[in-house]
Amino acid sequence: MHILLTDALTCPRCGPAFGLILLADHLAERRVHEGSLGCANCREQYPVRARVAALRYPPSPQAAAAQPEPYVQAAHSPADAEEALRLAALLGVTSGPGTLLLAGPQARLAAALARAVPEVEVAALGAAAPADLGAAVSPLLAEPARWPLRDRSAAAVAVPAGWGDAGLAEAVRVLRGPGRLVVYDADAEAAAWLRARGLTVLLDAEGFVVASPARPG
Repeated sequence: MHILLTDALTCPRCGPAFGLILLADHLAERRVHEGSLGCANCREQYPVRARVAALRYPPSPQAAAAQPEPYVQAAHSPADAEEALRLAALLGVTSGPGTLLLAGPQARLAAALARAVPEVEVAALGAAAPADLGAAVSPLLAEPARWPLRDRSAAAVAVPAGWGDAGLAEAVRVLRGPGRLVVYDADAEAAAWLRARGLTVLLDAEGFVVASPARPG
């Protein structure tokens, strides 16, 4: 997890208004490998193990006690590289700086997306960390309905429609205008849901809905 990303992290219990304090046990090349994130409001502690921040409430005892295995870089897949390029085009990003947020199954493309788009950090939000952490990937283990991030903290966001209205609402909250929100595996209701909340729908085709705030946030 990149150390600068910790400024955008918030307490899963207390909500987006309450930031977390980093206690790093192992920090290398501006990345937190081991440590914990603490909330000054409720005093909960959330573990960081093998670069993965477990930001669920209540905190998982298994995550806190886990001993990380030696990291092995996953093989680069040409299919993943092609899919990541398509996703970058949908997100409307060609370069950084900025944080791109991939939620749900598309988080597996985090490393491929980071390789495709220079100078970005890719936050991979889900129930499990992607196999390929890559050099510019920050995995965040969290619940679909409660994202541990400040408002308007991501330059672009991809989220599955399967995470429901609560997941879409969180995606809209953390998106910084005029960035794009990509809803994948989208059903017929996703575009209407976004329009009803003031977003402009740019694309609705082939299971993808791409939207952007009507004005910068």
